Amino acid sequence: MMWIRAVMAGVVLGGAASAAAADSPAPFRAARSVHLGYPAEPGEWFYTEMVIEQSVNGSYFMACGWNTGYFGLQQLRRPEDKVAIFSVWDPTGGDDPNAVKAEDRVEVLFAGEGTRIRRFGGEGTGGQCMWDFPWKIGETNRLAVQARVDSDRTAYTGWLYLPATGTWKKLATFRTQASGSLLRGYYSFIEDFRRDVRSVGETRRARFGRGGVRAADGRWMPLRQARFTASNASWESKDNIDAGEVGGWFYLATGGSIRASRPLRSLIELPGPAPDGPGLPEDPAPSPPQPASR
Repeated sequence: MMWIRAVMAGVVLGGAASAAAADSPAPFRAARSVHLGYPAEPGEWFYTEMVIEQSVNGSYFMACGWNTGYFGLQQLRRPEDKVAIFSVWDPTGGDDPNAVKAEDRVEVLFAGEGTRIRRFGGEGTGGQCMWDFPWKIGETNRLAVQARVDSDRTAYTGWLYLPATGTWKKLATFRTQASGSLLRGYYSFIEDFRRDVRSVGETRRARFGRGGVRAADGRWMPLRQARFTASNASWESKDNIDAGEVGGWFYLATGGSIRASRPLRSLIELPGPAPDGPGLPEDPAPSPPQPASR
């Protein structure tokens, strides 16, 4: 911690060193948030898969973000505290959830078994669902968001695939004023929300892929391009970030000894043919194979 050493030197050496220490920049508090933005038409479904490769306490790996909400996996204050988190914003500005009028608040239409539903604030306001989910490093996670238009409002449902049972978990359905629009503005990100200075030196990395959007007319639009961006908060470290393509997946990384392999705002493209659309939660189950005729 060079800034601590500078302060201690000022105590020992006198006013000149103290002045130099006062002029030195404050340490960064957090690793920089990094994002992938996916160009696609509005849709009723947004699906992607995510493999978390490196994580530390206070990390959020957001897989399915859109213009009015976000959905991903978090590691909280201890390695064993892992959750899925699905959030939808109120249509109003401000950060105080109690200041939002009742008629403008996100409505809770459904809460899955074992979930925790609450209001949130601080970075906008809205409704949030949290569910204990012991995800693992290197394991493929499948997440999907569904939108249903209801007059000037849209209901959003978060779905999480459970490998142990081969079924989809319906976490929550939130409805908000969205001018009757479907999903749009698709993105993923990694965030360091611990922000304790030490977290700058710790690496978070994940892969995102096999994603797509299903339009209202049933067309499947695979996500094969992504724009690499990052936040501009003054208290975030700037240089130790990266994004790219590996093995047919997009990746994001931030913190630690990471160094960028491409410039910000660059467009990343996945090679090869796009995979077929996945089986989404409300799709009919595939028919069992029929015995061969004789």
